[in-house]
Amino acid sequence: MTVDLTTKIKGLTFKNPVTVASGTFGTKDEYKDFVDYKKLGAIITKTITVKPRAGNPMPRICETASGMLNAIGLQNKGLEDFLENKIPFFSKMKTPLIVNIAGESAGDFEKLAKALEKEKKVVKAIEVNLSCPNVEGGGTNFMKKRDRILEAIRAVRENAPQVIFAKLSPELGDLLEIAGEVLKAGADGLSIMNTLKGMAVDIHKRTPRLANLTGGLSGPAIKPVALRYVYEVKKKLKAPVIASGGIMTAQDAIEFLIVGADLLAVGTGNFVQPKCTMDLIRGIQEYCREKGIEHLDELRGTLKA
Repeated sequence: MTVDLTTKIKGLTFKNPVTVASGTFGTKDEYKDFVDYKKLGAIITKTITVKPRAGNPMPRICETASGMLNAIGLQNKGLEDFLENKIPFFSKMKTPLIVNIAGESAGDFEKLAKALEKEKKVVKAIEVNLSCPNVEGGGTNFMKKRDRILEAIRAVRENAPQVIFAKLSPELGDLLEIAGEVLKAGADGLSIMNTLKGMAVDIHKRTPRLANLTGGLSGPAIKPVALRYVYEVKKKLKAPVIASGGIMTAQDAIEFLIVGADLLAVGTGNFVQPKCTMDLIRGIQEYCREKGIEHLDELRGTLKA
C-alpha cells in the first residue's frame, strides 16, 4: 500500500512532515553522508543574525538525563555570509528551505526579512526565533517583553511575503496567550517548542558544567511538555505547528502527529543518531501501512480525548 505523507501549509507543499530543528543540522551539507536531503520534508537552517556571532565560551554542550543542555549562543557567520555561501547551495535543492532568524531589535528583524524577501525563490518560509535562552541582549531575555515580541513579528510580516513561523518556548510566559498574539500580529504558524532553560553541576569541581551557567534543555526529557503544548495550541488556535521536543523515534513522531502537529522538527536526535530523520520517515510509513492509513491527514489530529 502506498502511503501519502504530503503535508500542506499555507500554500506550501512538503513531501513529508519530517524536518530538522534549527541549530542541530549544521549550516550547509555536514549531514550529507547520513541524510538524503531530497527526502526531507523541509530543511530549517541554523539561526541567522544580521552580524556574525562568536557564540558563548566553551564548554557549551553537555549531556543530561534523557537529554542535553546547549548554550551555543547563536554562533553564526551572519547574514552576508549566508546569502553569499549558503543560499547558492540550497538553491540547487527542491526541498523547501525554512530560514531561522534572530535579532536584538525590530530593526534587525526588518533587515533580515528584507534580505530574505529577495531570496523568496529559495527561502520558502521564515522561522522567527523569539525564544533562545542562551544569549544576552537578545533571545528570551530581550524578547520577554511582549511588545518587542510583537514588534519582531510585525517587522518580518511587513517586509517578507513568505510563510512565517514564530518559535516559542514556555520560558516566555503563558505560551498559549503569546501564541495567539503573534498570530494576530502576522505569524502564519508556530514552532513549538524551543528548549527549556536548565543547568548542570560538576560535583567534583563544584562548578557549572556549562561556561554560560545555564543552557537550553532538549531531548526526550522535554517531550511530554512539548506534546502538551502542541495539543493545546492546535486545539485552541488551529494554527499550523512545527513540533519539536524529544522526537527521537517513529513512535515519538506519531504521537505528535496524533495531537495535530503539521511538521516534525528533529533536534537532539540528529546528534544521537545522524540518520534519525530517515528512520522517522520510514517508521511513519510503516505505521500507516500497518494501520491502513493511506494519507497522513487520516492520522493527524485524531487524539480521542
